[in-house]
Amino acid sequence: MYACIHCRDNLGAHEALLRLAFTFSPRVEDTAPDAVALDIDGLERIFGSPLALAERIVRLASDAGLRVEVGVASNPDAAVCAARGLGGIAVIPAGQEARLLAALPVSLLFASSADSRRSPAEIEETLRLWGIRTLGELAALPEAALSARIGQEGPRLQKLARGAGCRPLLVFSPVPGFEHSLQLEYPVALLEPLFFVLSRLLHELWAGLEARALATDELRLRLHLEDRSADERNFRLPFPLRDHRAGLKLMQLELEQRPPQAAVTALWLAANPVEPRVLQDGLFIPLAPAPDKLEVLLARLANLVGQENVGAAELLDTHRPGALGMKRFTIRPPGSNPQIPQISQIRNPRPFAKSADSTLLAFRVFRPPLPAQVQARQGRPQRITARGVKGNVVSLAGAWRTSGDWWKSDGWDRDEWDVALSDGALYRIYCDRAARAWFIEGLYD
Repeated sequence: MYACIHCRDNLGAHEALLRLAFTFSPRVEDTAPDAVALDIDGLERIFGSPLALAERIVRLASDAGLRVEVGVASNPDAAVCAARGLGGIAVIPAGQEARLLAALPVSLLFASSADSRRSPAEIEETLRLWGIRTLGELAALPEAALSARIGQEGPRLQKLARGAGCRPLLVFSPVPGFEHSLQLEYPVALLEPLFFVLSRLLHELWAGLEARALATDELRLRLHLEDRSADERNFRLPFPLRDHRAGLKLMQLELEQRPPQAAVTALWLAANPVEPRVLQDGLFIPLAPAPDKLEVLLARLANLVGQENVGAAELLDTHRPGALGMKRFTIRPPGSNPQIPQISQIRNPRPFAKSADSTLLAFRVFRPPLPAQVQARQGRPQRITARGVKGNVVSLAGAWRTSGDWWKSDGWDRDEWDVALSDGALYRIYCDRAARAWFIEGLYD
């Protein structure tokens, strides 16, 4: 036996409707925004007859502020039609579905026909043009002729009109919330006992993930402090983690780098569940560190040198020479073919001689640029002296003036030169006009 709970007035109380259904049965179907179906087989020993069960559902719904209608039948579709069409409490005995549903409007069949291959509105309009208004009229049509004109959807709707549906109940499985909280008996001001409590919460959280064969790519931690403030930390992971020890180590490094500003009175920890990702190494590809161990290593480095100094280099959208930033490392799935940046090779745009037009050069950048002492005549470099560099300028090209970000405190204004020294080396040098200082930017190979 199946029951359907239809809420006619409170369409915004869908969550309350689901909770009401789960109060009576663990097998509940989320049928529509205003209706749920539940399996009531075997509940007679607990709640009595189907009529007594329906009356109890109505009473509990009324206590929760819901006005509901309950239909009970031998299959879910007949129970839905009874709840929607008959109103109040309708219990249909087995074998009486076609007779009791015959007077109901045919539009009840299209309230939740999401599995139809044709548009429900199109089929309903076709039946209206044929003069079919009730379920009884649809049930009386010849099955072969109905199938020839509407297709396989016709016989399926005719079975529903006769109350002879036999589909299984689509059991609703609520998404579990992977979060845990803990109220401390005494405020904790030291990191060591805080890590102990955090390890307990994380172990419980990971147990729920492992029970469902899931991993997490984000951890959210909220610390409630003694001064009534909250300290929130988000840990976005480049790879779904399945080891709680790696997550705990990441949190420890973060809290050691930025400890809470007051004693902790409560903790809240949540994880974003995702499907675990499995990587298979090739036979001829050198082994790489495990993603969780690599993430812990990067966190250790960030703890030593600063978060802004760890990551992958990326070019910035600016004309500032040599400008780049650091972005977070990401692990690409197998089969991807990312464009790996190569060593910059440039065709020399500033020739020293006619034969240099076709010379392919590589430019090695000095980071940071080397401070240099430059002897100039009429603004043109004549001799250069720096650490490891010394010689007279035998050929040069320039100057090329670049400037920008003048509206900021770190704007730049400089003259660039390509110079060939007496020892045969080619360098890029520039004069910082604001600081009135010379630098060697790099070496041409």
